[in-house]
Amino acid sequence: MDGSWWRDGVVYQVYPRSFADANGDGIGDLEGIRGKLSYLAELGVDALWISPIYPSPMADFGYDVSDYRGIDPLFGDIGTLDALIADAHALGLKVILDFVPNHSSDEHPWFRESRRSRDSAYRDWYIWRDPAPDGGPPNNWLSNFGGSAWTFDAATGQYYLHLFLDKQPDLNWRHPPLREAMYESMRFWLRRGVDGFRVDVIYHVMKDAAFRDNPPNPDFRQGVDADAHRFLPVHTADLPETQGVVAAMRDVVDEFPGRVLIGELYLPLDRLVVYYGENLSGAHLPFNFLLIGTPWDARSIGDLIKRYEAALPPGGWPNWVLGNHDKPRIASRVGAAQARVAAMLLLTLRGTPTMYYGDEIGMHDVPIPFDEVRDPFELNEPHKGLGRDPQRTPMRWFPRPGAGFTRSTPWLRIGDDVDTCNVATQADDPRSMLSLYKALLHLRRDTPALHGGDVTVLAASDAVLAYERRSASDGRVVVLNLTDAPAALPLSEPTGVVLLSTHGDEVRGELRPNEARIYRAS
Repeated sequence: MDGSWWRDGVVYQVYPRSFADANGDGIGDLEGIRGKLSYLAELGVDALWISPIYPSPMADFGYDVSDYRGIDPLFGDIGTLDALIADAHALGLKVILDFVPNHSSDEHPWFRESRRSRDSAYRDWYIWRDPAPDGGPPNNWLSNFGGSAWTFDAATGQYYLHLFLDKQPDLNWRHPPLREAMYESMRFWLRRGVDGFRVDVIYHVMKDAAFRDNPPNPDFRQGVDADAHRFLPVHTADLPETQGVVAAMRDVVDEFPGRVLIGELYLPLDRLVVYYGENLSGAHLPFNFLLIGTPWDARSIGDLIKRYEAALPPGGWPNWVLGNHDKPRIASRVGAAQARVAAMLLLTLRGTPTMYYGDEIGMHDVPIPFDEVRDPFELNEPHKGLGRDPQRTPMRWFPRPGAGFTRSTPWLRIGDDVDTCNVATQADDPRSMLSLYKALLHLRRDTPALHGGDVTVLAASDAVLAYERRSASDGRVVVLNLTDAPAALPLSEPTGVVLLSTHGDEVRGELRPNEARIYRAS
């Protein structure tokens, strides 16, 4: 691949705790991932994105970083990562790391020194404020994990800001030495051969310099919504100054040809596309999560495709995501049968798809009893359905105890359908979910229209979405029945052959329940 490999490629997210456990402690690790690289290459993906593996107390399972230039012993060491990168590159796979710039761990040496005294040379590396006149928090900002975003430090008499856990103090991106230290941490990994970064909550890094209160959210639902939604994050997210930080990160990445910058952004469409930057100087791929919240029907999805394509800046390359470590799995959201249709949608739309580990075998959310909950979000705001453990359960490799993930007790329970939902069983079944994903991935790679062509929505009826993908050399028509009933095609059936059906055959005519097809366009 050339320097724009990320345009034609498919990204596969690995949640390292849950992918493969090589040392038998019940937690996935880098050696486990390394041992599964050939699986990923054969599957047909082009890059693996590994969620955080840095040293961490694991209050938020790696998103509380205590050293931006190391590897947590739980996962291995830098030598193991170097070997993983070398093996991946030998197989034609790229390696993307998570980068967590909004906050560190409270056990990071920077923060320990910052809180030592108000005169510390590192005091301004974090965000400290005097109490309000009544002695309470400086303003009404809330943590995304519940409660105030401010914690009082009695030793120095000030509050520090944390938009997530109190063990995740926010870094001060208005302070030049902090910025330079973070950019140099990015360079540290790029020099070791990492192919880019997925940047965690990139839209949060800048906060209002005047520390004004956020306004109330008129749509907040008490007892249902996360506590943080009581206020609109006007002064804690998506500030204009954020664009300068994104552009500077892009400059760092561009020092190393062929690398990619991906930004995590839960924003409306009109704000999402701003993160491509002026003249495409921002993120290569501002993550588009809009499919996750869009109603699962043909008209809504067809409208989203058209709106997204229209909103992209000139030259901006689209991307699509169906799920990740923070959101319920697609099979749980739309059902097992529609998850097959979703696979065809994801891998035939224009742009770069990101898959979530296990979706290729139809993994669903696994209910976790409260006494086994590990996720701090669920522990802080219980019984609201906000917990993320269900979508982080271990990958199923074989139909046996431990699912081939581990030879000991897994860190989260595996689930009750491992006999059929596993790689080994599905590999031998030509109509399995895994076989469908492999067929889609290889067809996408071999078809210019699918990995690089234009997209045109042809029709969106009550049941069926149809669109064309066309390049200079070929064309394909994709039709998807997003219902569990038979559905007439919303347009004249393409004259070309059926290249692939989610049902595993080449039947023409009326779409069967939960069926999607790819036709060769005439």
